Amino acid sequence: MILTGDYHTHTPYSHGKNTVMENTVAAQKKGLKAIGITDHGFNHIIFGLRRRKLAALRAECTAAEEATGVKVLMGMESNLISSDGFTDMKESDLQYFDLYLCGLHEVLWYKNIRDFYTLSVRNYFAYKSGKKPADKLFETTTRAYIEAVKKNPIDILTHINFRCFCDIKEVAKCCADYGTYIEINTKKYHITPEDLRIMADAGARFVIDSDAHSADRVGDTKIAEQLLSSPDMPLDRIDNIDGREPKFRFAEYKKTHM
Repeated sequence: MILTGDYHTHTPYSHGKNTVMENTVAAQKKGLKAIGITDHGFNHIIFGLRRRKLAALRAECTAAEEATGVKVLMGMESNLISSDGFTDMKESDLQYFDLYLCGLHEVLWYKNIRDFYTLSVRNYFAYKSGKKPADKLFETTTRAYIEAVKKNPIDILTHINFRCFCDIKEVAKCCADYGTYIEINTKKYHITPEDLRIMADAGARFVIDSDAHSADRVGDTKIAEQLLSSPDMPLDRIDNIDGREPKFRFAEYKKTHM
C-alpha cells in the first residue's frame, strides 16, 4: 500500500525528532506526492507549537518543497479544548496554515476546569480502567467532536477514540456532512475493523496517516494494512491511496473566507 500523501507528521517544533527537510526527504524516497507538517497545537502544555515560530516553520516548509518537489503543507494538529467544540486554532491563526487537523489529547490548557476534567481526566481513567464509559461521558465526548467539525474547517480528525470514547457513527455522519476526513492512524491502535465499517456506512471518508514522530516512519502503513486486510473493507473511501488525493475543506474555506 503506497500513500499519495502522509498528512500527519511531527518535527522538533513540537514532539518530533527529525526536521521538516528530513521528513520531506523521507516522503520523497517513499514516492509520496505530499506531506503534512502538523505539529501539536498551541495549547499542548509540553509539546505545543509556538506562534512566534510560525515564520521559521513556513520557511523550512518552503525550502523542503523546493528541494524535493514534494508538496509540503504547513499544518497543525490542533487540540480539542472544550465540549462545545472549540480548538486552540484561533480565527486569527488560520492565515498561516495550509492544513487543519484536530484531535483529543491529555496534557493541555483546556477552555475551563470542567472541560479538563471531562475530556481529559474522565476519559483517561475510563480508558485505564478498561470499563465501559458512563453514558454522560460518552455523550459529552461525542458532542465535542461534532461541534468541533461544525464550528471549524477541520480537514482531518486524528486518531478518533484513542483514550477517549464517542459515538463513532454520529461523528462519522457529521464528518460526511461537512467534508472532514477521519484518520486511520498507523501509530496508534484506535479503531477496529468493525468501527471502520460503521463509519464508512455512515458516509465518512478516510485518510491513512503515519503520525510520524521520526522520519523513518513517514509513509508507514503497517497498522492500516492489518486493519484493511479483510476483502470487504471500504478501500474506495480512502482518499490518499491508489493515486487519489484528498479534497480538503480548509483550502476551500480559505478561498471564500480569507
